[in-house]
Amino acid sequence: MIKVSLISLGCAKNLVDSEIMVGHLHQAGMQVVPDAAAADVVIVNTCSFIDSSKEESIGHILTAHEQRGLRKRRQAQKLIVAGCMAQRFARELPGALPEVDAFIGLDQITRVAPIIEGLFLRDGGSTDVPVNFVTPRSTYVPDYDTPRFRLTPRHYAYVKIAEGCNHPCTFCIIPQIRGRHRSRTVASVVTEARALVAEGVRELNLISQDTTFFGMDTWAERPGPRSPAESARGAALTTLLRQLQAIEGDFWIRLLYTHPAHWSDELIRTIAECPKVARYVDMPLQHISDRMLDRMQRETNAAFIRDLIGRIRAGIPGIALRTTFIVGFPGETESDVDALCEFIRATRFERLGVFRYSREEGTRAAKLPGQVPAKEKERRWRRVMALQKDIAAGISRRQVGRTLRVLVEEPGVARSEADAPDIDGRVYVSRFLPVGEFADVAIKGHHEYDLLALPPGERPVEYKVARQAQ
Repeated sequence: MIKVSLISLGCAKNLVDSEIMVGHLHQAGMQVVPDAAAADVVIVNTCSFIDSSKEESIGHILTAHEQRGLRKRRQAQKLIVAGCMAQRFARELPGALPEVDAFIGLDQITRVAPIIEGLFLRDGGSTDVPVNFVTPRSTYVPDYDTPRFRLTPRHYAYVKIAEGCNHPCTFCIIPQIRGRHRSRTVASVVTEARALVAEGVRELNLISQDTTFFGMDTWAERPGPRSPAESARGAALTTLLRQLQAIEGDFWIRLLYTHPAHWSDELIRTIAECPKVARYVDMPLQHISDRMLDRMQRETNAAFIRDLIGRIRAGIPGIALRTTFIVGFPGETESDVDALCEFIRATRFERLGVFRYSREEGTRAAKLPGQVPAKEKERRWRRVMALQKDIAAGISRRQVGRTLRVLVEEPGVARSEADAPDIDGRVYVSRFLPVGEFADVAIKGHHEYDLLALPPGERPVEYKVARQAQ
């Protein structure tokens, strides 16, 4: 039996790809093991969103190669590089990383088992030259019956409702890597969700490059905010949310990666009328300066963003807004950063992360004039994060004395409705609450981004500052 160890890097969308690979490995009768040293094959599922993620991916690849150890050549451990970096640099990587046995792209994740079998048959087991299986344009999208083995805890799951992206953001390489937007059907997503809930999943996290574009694949795009009539074309997402709401069971539905350009009053109304949909919106805004939004080609402007936030907060009482911003984008001035800080101060986002702009080869922003020095990017990042830290402390302080419903993640640690997995804060609770279940807890204190809901005399199992988007 072939033993395979898989290292999954990057975002939740990449994690789903890893889960699909593991599902196909199991289906083929291969054994997936956690210890790379005990494996016949190591797969590194890479990320290539920004420079730091590429460096992390290369580091894991080289480490995996170094740890292969001294084996007889015919029994040598195979090394496969998969995912976004393999897709993005399909031409360059085989020459740059001869240590690798094979490269597979995003459309080969369902073929991983026969590719592995072929590596062991090739030339009696010798793979002196990397085999490149990557195809130029990604078109794959999973379905409800795609073999998959979840790598998340039993109580929550990521549900990829679409793949690819049609947005023209000048800083982003994702459309070139993952291709054009392509949605699953409502029926496919609902069928998968129903099965997950039946397995005991308490939280469905809906993900794609842009979840609010779900079902709009044939919509002829144009820049700028959409009219109410055009926004009605987003009915697939509201239909999906209402059908997920109708599934029997006690669970949350969390909407991640929404683009502000595609929000509508009907989406706001749907979330408000569906109690299983978490009172949480993940909506990356990237900036508030019209100059920057125009240079980023974000298809929105400051007035539209302010109006949308007002409508969301008015229409969905108790909503927690998460966003991300980019500082140090080419041409950004101190007045642009001043405007951003003033907007953050006035809006008081419940959750906020900040990226330092990363100059990515192949993007239009990489060629723009006015590139900002790294030291200045760092200064601006620290300024914005310091502001948000004070705002977050005030938001946490207002939770003291309230009773919150939480989902217990591990003994003594839970998440509230306002906290997505991995990126937001924690609620420290009694270590005797059952893991994977909901509980109502009284908030007695806070520590930076985290809340304390402990019985008298019990200390938290650990203190961890919430992981912000890096």
